Amino acid sequence: MAAIADARRLVVKIGSALLVDRETGKLRAYWLRALAEDVARLRARGTDVIIVSSGSIALGRGALGLPSHDLTLEQSQAAAAVGQIELARAYAEALAEHGLRAAQVLVTLEDSADRRRYLNSRATLEQLLRLGAVPIVNENDTVATDEIRYGDNDRMAAQVAVTAGADQLILLSDVDGFYSANPAQDPGARRFEVIEAITPEIEAMAGDAGSGLSKGGMKTKLMAAKTATAAGCDMAITEGSSLHPIRAMEEGAPATWFTAQGDPQQKRKAWIAAMKPKGKVFVDQGAAGALRGGSSLLPAGIVAVEGAFGRGDPLEIADEEGRSLGQGLTRYDAADAAKIRGLRSDQIEAVLGYPARGPLIHRDDMAF
Repeated sequence: MAAIADARRLVVKIGSALLVDRETGKLRAYWLRALAEDVARLRARGTDVIIVSSGSIALGRGALGLPSHDLTLEQSQAAAAVGQIELARAYAEALAEHGLRAAQVLVTLEDSADRRRYLNSRATLEQLLRLGAVPIVNENDTVATDEIRYGDNDRMAAQVAVTAGADQLILLSDVDGFYSANPAQDPGARRFEVIEAITPEIEAMAGDAGSGLSKGGMKTKLMAAKTATAAGCDMAITEGSSLHPIRAMEEGAPATWFTAQGDPQQKRKAWIAAMKPKGKVFVDQGAAGALRGGSSLLPAGIVAVEGAFGRGDPLEIADEEGRSLGQGLTRYDAADAAKIRGLRSDQIEAVLGYPARGPLIHRDDMAF
């Protein structure tokens, strides 16, 4: 079973019902302050924390006097526009009490389906974490249509965990784990402590029931678990309404853990290695040696560029004799890569008209 204390990077998903009071439609500020204390404790011991939070529509519908259900798409987007401001402010204030800065990140399904947007999202999250911020991620409901929506924050949280290279994902829910049947209907239902593989039998046990404010049921949580564990990320489901829910888990609160299938970084590199290259770059002897030592590929080490490729496409990396060294995802398209080959980073802006995006291929986006 995974231990939260071992997490290098943790994603925490928070459902609407935990943040918003069903009767009043108001924020449960005292609960959020307790969660912020948990986040501060995790950060103090060196764990990166990303929060995937529902709640904007639930908060906005109350502020606008909209009904609690059956909203049109336009009403939902209007509610999200109002509620997102209040939600972001609440997180910023709660985290600021512990000297932490909140960062709002709004995403849609397209951001993970499109490779270029995926890389942009990954780079943004990495930079925010490096600067000490706590990213608060939510679906961009103000602009997303049904065709580009995740539809539930369980699956979105799993995709965020994959994008960020997290090794643990916790779904704070209104249930304390995965059961063999709906415990509200079957007194004999048993909760699983650990699920090492999501078999057809496990899938058959999942129901569709969700809370009044949340669209997520157990099936969506299983889908999230499939995504997360396949990318090397352990995932847990636990009941989150009590104060300090993360601390409660560490102290033995009931939960179900889904076991990761490998390491997230190894899984990512295997995914990159399996791609078909769209182009090729040749590097000099110095760059080849640096790559073998674990460095990123800088434009200065490139001697030639082949192929028609876009930013985010996979490229083969070869030495000057044409021997393949590996492949990776480029941060520049073919035209710009050709212009900056052999240049130092401080020379790139003068050639391209914009500052360098760092290495041509970052070591995290490279497989050998």
